[in-house]
Amino acid sequence: MIRVRRSADRGHTQLSWLDSYHTFSFDHYYDQRFMNFGPLRVINEDYIEPGQGFGTHGHRDMEIITYVLAGALEHKDSLGNGSVIRPGEIQRMSAGSGILHSEFNHSRTDKVHLLQIWIVPEVRNMEPSYDQRPFKLVPGQWQLVASKSPDPDAVCIQQETDLYVATVDKGAVLSRSLQRPLAWLQVARGSISLGSEMLLAGDGVAIEQAESLELEGRDRAEILLFEMERR
Repeated sequence: MIRVRRSADRGHTQLSWLDSYHTFSFDHYYDQRFMNFGPLRVINEDYIEPGQGFGTHGHRDMEIITYVLAGALEHKDSLGNGSVIRPGEIQRMSAGSGILHSEFNHSRTDKVHLLQIWIVPEVRNMEPSYDQRPFKLVPGQWQLVASKSPDPDAVCIQQETDLYVATVDKGAVLSRSLQRPLAWLQVARGSISLGSEMLLAGDGVAIEQAESLELEGRDRAEILLFEMERR
């Protein structure tokens, strides 16, 4: 079974410094039909104006992943971490028992475009932690970037969820055998087809009890794939 979540149907927050689209209910946007999918709780697509961002604020009991598509995001937190996240890097913050952090556009001239992802952890009240790693995308290949299982190229998250990313060229076919009962496909940019469905940037697909996927690039596309257990 697949269910398409169209980009145009997402929630939207527009501020002077932030343009944000919400796949699932978030902040002032509420839709009972789209609260989460398995342990996947948030996918926000954010555009942040130069030099602007989120001041110091708190989180707890959430695995927070930042995936930058363009520009650079500056991060600081109460654990003493300070970093800049750019395309080709994945950041994970395990909020656990509580963490304070801030996120700002590192540039004074260009917007930053990113996806922020929240995954509900298996265990509450863990010790907060942080990780950031580079990864390299090879067209037509899936790259594991986040997982509970140890992997030298992936950040570790406290949930039975694997996050893969891939690029697919126009006209190329990309297949995958699914290992878990739930999967969520998110098109970050470009366009692909999945069976009879044309999927554009910002579109997502909830997938249940499927054995495999076969995607075809319509324009050069960048996609994220979450493989998950049921909560």
